Amino acid sequence: MLNCATLIGRLTAEPELKTTTSGKEVCAVCIAVDRSGNPAHNPDGKQKTDFIQIVAWGHNAKFVADYFRKGQMIAVVGAIRTRSYEDKKGNRRIAFEVVVKEVSFCGSKPHPSEQSSATFSTEKASEGISYYGNATAADFSDICYDDEDYVEV
Repeated sequence: MLNCATLIGRLTAEPELKTTTSGKEVCAVCIAVDRSGNPAHNPDGKQKTDFIQIVAWGHNAKFVADYFRKGQMIAVVGAIRTRSYEDKKGNRRIAFEVVVKEVSFCGSKPHPSEQSSATFSTEKASEGISYYGNATAADFSDICYDDEDYVEV
């Protein structure tokens, strides 16, 4: 079975980083995603937009909160999750959201006052790899693939 959602849209609000009672960081925000297809095929001739809740945890949550702003394009890869809850009137409701596995900048090049392009994923975080901001190739040394080639400096 497969549950994979890939979305590109604009944030509808400023992302806000929160911490659960158990100490986990979480960031939930809604993104506006245009539906694919020809707007002329819609009865009113207008482009349709879906508003989809995304939820990022841990390093991804901090990344979204630190580097994204309302109105900015965002690309996410994740899995669709459902959860049920009771509203204030006691009615049972079901919420659909995309739990983020990877998040990326996309769209036009950010204004100099904004952050640089990058991709950050839960898998990279678990491997101890972090986001390097404005780093260039000159900021990193070559990787030795063979222990015999490694020379300690």
